[in-house]
Amino acid sequence: MSGNYCLVLVTCGSHDEAGAIARRLVTDGLAAGVQRLPISSVYTWKGDTVEDDEVLLICKTRSDLFDEIESVVAEMHSYDVPPILEIAIDGASALYLNWIADVTK
Repeated sequence: MSGNYCLVLVTCGSHDEAGAIARRLVTDGLAAGVQRLPISSVYTWKGDTVEDDEVLLICKTRSDLFDEIESVVAEMHSYDVPPILEIAIDGASALYLNWIADVTK
């Protein structure tokens, strides 16, 4: 049963953007819950090393909803290349997974 669930990680450029995306994902039933964490990132962009304060979204959802989440994030995100990662959940509490199933569409 765990293989049907995943975490989707999305890095956002601002708290406002992260909040809007998180609310939309939960309101639309695409994520059961989303945590917003302030992070400090170092990455390469267009040949330069960049350091930025960003916001990481951790979205708990079902694997079959990933494509819809990716579409919503692409629509709302300010980055040219929105960082969207899917991580399979290999093990979790059955009660927690049932909650995810119950509150997502």
